[in-house]
Amino acid sequence: MPESTPAPEDLVAYYDTGVEVDRLTHGVGALEFQRTKEIITRFLHADATVADVGGGVGRYAEWLASHGHVVDLVEPVPLHVERARERAGEPPRFGVHLADARSLPFPDDSMDVVLLLGPLYHLGDAHDRARAVREALRVCRSGGLVFAAAISRFAPLFDAIRRGRIAEARLIANVRAEMQTGRRVPLARRTSPFPDAYFHLPEELEQELAAAGLDVEGVFGVEGPGGWLNDLEWNEPGVKESLLGIARDAETDPHLISISAHLLGVGRKPMR
Repeated sequence: MPESTPAPEDLVAYYDTGVEVDRLTHGVGALEFQRTKEIITRFLHADATVADVGGGVGRYAEWLASHGHVVDLVEPVPLHVERARERAGEPPRFGVHLADARSLPFPDDSMDVVLLLGPLYHLGDAHDRARAVREALRVCRSGGLVFAAAISRFAPLFDAIRRGRIAEARLIANVRAEMQTGRRVPLARRTSPFPDAYFHLPEELEQELAAAGLDVEGVFGVEGPGGWLNDLEWNEPGVKESLLGIARDAETDPHLISISAHLLGVGRKPMR
């Protein structure tokens, strides 16, 4: 196992505010959660050992454990680790580790599945993202699966439009710069506390997974166009079914995939 790597300070500071604690339980977060689970379920076999890397407060780990999988969550934010341990219960239903995606605390070939549902978009440098994917491959068994989430290149623009901030010159200048390079603007230029990040094009995500040695099964748009609705009432009659159907229709359409806020790449470690 490689030496431990500290998490970026701006990432820890941002998530230590608690912004992620309930994000997946309502509105567009609930749509993201449901769709991500749906895509994972298409590929996941029964009774898998899973590393949930960047697993936050443990909502995916809890879901997987409830379906009989053996899960170990890895998370660099102390607040999230504390909340995940509370969620795991006593005796714990899943393991929880304070660690970073670039240096996983697991032996080689020890997992059937690795989830990277946050690390790649919070590693702005390409070499750090490549290191995280290589770590996922290291701990994954031959034939195992890696699920890697990314934020779409155009998500900052759609978010500015959704929030009615299109006339804010400084913000829009930042958004345009981020669309050109994919990289979050430097700290001194930012108009929000969201930390350093990289925003992917679908083909970039596919290329990064393939370059690390994965056989890419597909890259999918997660939320679809409905993810940009204001005041999304997830539990209103008919809303959930419509949003999920629209997202499925758009998930691999080359004209629509990038409209999703999140992308999910699925790769398989080659058999040896």
